[in-house]
Amino acid sequence: MRRMDLSNAPSSWDIERERLAALSGYAILDTPPEREYDVLTRVAAVALNVQSAAISLIDGHRQWFKSRHGIAFPETPRAIAFCSHALKARSALVVPDARQDTRFRDNPLVTSEGGIRFYASVPLITQTGLCLGTLCVFDPAPRERLDDDERLILEDLAQHATSLIEARCARRMTEIAGKVVDATSDAVLAADLSGRIVHWNAAAEQMFGRSRGEAIGEDVSIIMPPRFVHGHTEAFGRAAQGGPTRLVGSFIELVAMRADGSEFPIELSLARWGDPSGDQGFAAIVRDISARKSLEREREHAQKFLQSIVSNLPATLFVKDVETRRYLMINHAGETVMGRPASEIIGATDHELFPANAEASEDRDNEAIARRETYQTEAAFTRGDGETLYLRTMRTVIDGPDRPCQYLLGVSEDVTQIRRTEAEVLRLAHYDALTGLLNRSSYTDRLFRMVQAREPFAMLSIDLDRFKAVNDQFGHPGGDAVLIQVGDRLRAVIEGEGWIARIGGDEFIAVLAGERLRERAQMCADRLIDELAKPIVTGRGVCYIGASVGIVLMPQDGETTEQLRENVDLALYRAKHNGRACACFFNAEMDSSARDRRQIERDLREAVAAGDIGLVYQPLVAAQTGRITSAEALARWTHPVKGPIRPDVFIALAEECGIIDQLAEQLLRQACVDARNWPADVRVAVNLSPLQFVSGKLVETVGAALAASGLCPSRLQLEVTEGLVIRDVERTFDQLEALRSLGIQILIDDFGVGYSSLSYFQRFPFDKVKLDRSFVEQVTQSQAARAIIQAVVGLGAQLGMAVVAEGVETHEQMEALVAMGCTHLQGYLFSRPLPVTTLCAMLESQRSVVPRQDSQAA
Repeated sequence: MRRMDLSNAPSSWDIERERLAALSGYAILDTPPEREYDVLTRVAAVALNVQSAAISLIDGHRQWFKSRHGIAFPETPRAIAFCSHALKARSALVVPDARQDTRFRDNPLVTSEGGIRFYASVPLITQTGLCLGTLCVFDPAPRERLDDDERLILEDLAQHATSLIEARCARRMTEIAGKVVDATSDAVLAADLSGRIVHWNAAAEQMFGRSRGEAIGEDVSIIMPPRFVHGHTEAFGRAAQGGPTRLVGSFIELVAMRADGSEFPIELSLARWGDPSGDQGFAAIVRDISARKSLEREREHAQKFLQSIVSNLPATLFVKDVETRRYLMINHAGETVMGRPASEIIGATDHELFPANAEASEDRDNEAIARRETYQTEAAFTRGDGETLYLRTMRTVIDGPDRPCQYLLGVSEDVTQIRRTEAEVLRLAHYDALTGLLNRSSYTDRLFRMVQAREPFAMLSIDLDRFKAVNDQFGHPGGDAVLIQVGDRLRAVIEGEGWIARIGGDEFIAVLAGERLRERAQMCADRLIDELAKPIVTGRGVCYIGASVGIVLMPQDGETTEQLRENVDLALYRAKHNGRACACFFNAEMDSSARDRRQIERDLREAVAAGDIGLVYQPLVAAQTGRITSAEALARWTHPVKGPIRPDVFIALAEECGIIDQLAEQLLRQACVDARNWPADVRVAVNLSPLQFVSGKLVETVGAALAASGLCPSRLQLEVTEGLVIRDVERTFDQLEALRSLGIQILIDDFGVGYSSLSYFQRFPFDKVKLDRSFVEQVTQSQAARAIIQAVVGLGAQLGMAVVAEGVETHEQMEALVAMGCTHLQGYLFSRPLPVTTLCAMLESQRSVVPRQDSQAA
């Protein structure tokens, strides 16, 4: 059986596109109602005894009703139109009950109140076979299918509706044709067989300077110069007798004459005409081609201008004969690139001109000819003087007057400078833009190759000490200035010994190869530390940073890049742990220490997840009365094996491993819950980690803890350190202000040990200032400590801030602090940190705390 060849059959999309174009051409969409259409829908509704009927036209995205009977809306989306289904079927569609039909039961037109139950339609198919829409009827009650008479009525009405649409279109086309004739810029005129003008449109009036009244009835020769009238009269007579004429059915250029006698060029097309009444004649379309003739003259000038552009184009432009490969054209830029005059190039081949490049050039020409499309290449070209250029050339084959693919056109751009620039960019891609040292990518590549080659080497990991403080103090521009000088000093030490790279913000790697690696590595590390210990002067001030160095040796300390990186990090960690500003070689014990630390980290994560980090509370007392006014929440963790872990250790670890937010939120919620059971005038103080301010969710977290516990916000105090304040002043103060607006008190802790700035108190009204315990310890021994405390107390009094002295352990300290005006005291002299149950019992039995004996406090 022979298969049908459907390769040329139109696709459904092509048919739909043709249908939509035809519908648009009928110009019936969105037109006002018309009586003859409304009669049809009314008759359809009455004849088929339904509530609603419509003439529906299916546009690209909607169903629009040319006529609607019993329908409130003028259109619906096409996606829910029943008629879309009839459109696809191109035949009558009957739906007895839409709610029972899986195609329509979920349709909004069905499910809405009073929705469609019964539906029937017949497509509106034009004489060209395109379906514009349907004549449809529908009713809110289901019913049986149409009988033959009802179907015939619906089909007849649909046929009549289609006839109305096509008749309407025909009338419109007739009107348009008349308007086109009147509106066209071409003169349209007609003459009978005697040569008398019988039609003269508006354009003819404008073109020839004669009104319609002046022209009708005159001989057509009035539009011709006198010298052509005789020849026209004879030719027209032959044509009127049925003889041949070269004008009929073709365009010819002639000279015409206006009423004022002026002449102008025209293009004329002549056709015979006749009508049912027997009248005959000739119709002519006349176009004034004065502008075209002017354009032709301009085109000649343009061609000359184009030739001038080609000749002076900055890029090389050449044309070769495809068969002979001889140059037929070359512009001035080509002469410059090739280093020869056009007189030597034209007529010659590449083999004759440039033997060294000829074979490769011919291969590229052959490829372009074979592809029959634009073909781009880039290649080196050696001129006769020996200079090598890089040319990016686009070749394409073009047809000629004699045969297709006659010429090979090429346009070449000299990209020599671009390639040189790219090579420089590639070089810079391997170096750090700020310091000029090798970058991380180069470091990774070089390290990998040295490990693969099994070359012994020493690797030094250099980390700057206190660089973060420099960034906080001077900002990133100041930090960059410091890094530039650091890079210069590192380069001066390592140059001649090995290579150095910047792999991160303040992290550097130096690699030494050769002999005596341990000795040389120690020497370089010592020199690096000495150099970086010297003051660094920038435009923003003088700073001191220092450096710590970790060292590994290959292959003793690792035989893979991963091992070496891990071990040099451990060595660096040990150097920092040993007090910074020192160098440390890796040893196996460090790996064990690292494993211990990782185990502690895992245990801490498990403890946080299980909620095993607890709280104890240390009371704060009013200095004058000894009455407990608040209690500071302090975190405690008892490791199942190692026992109690110092808070500064596990809090720092939580910050390092990224679980501080989770831990801090747990502790805050617990503190709020515990404090809810205390007397209403006793507050709870909770310390904040600087990292809690980074995420931007601190205010939300605190609000949630207060809401969950029911604790009044005025009973919550949040303690922040000076170090936190200086990290990001604006971001920090914005969040503190938001917290204070909730009614929470804000305390600044450890005041006096950081980068203190009195401007902070002007920027933000802290509720309390907590003196660092280092001043309290020296209050009875150091005049300087007493002076600082006195100044802070005075400042607090002026600004309305309470001043808290923490770490009070002796009666002498207490008496001195009270005498200087401290308002609140905290320390072992009054109470050690207490479990919440013990604190609650204390608050119930007594509200004042009697200082303990010094021996007890100790």
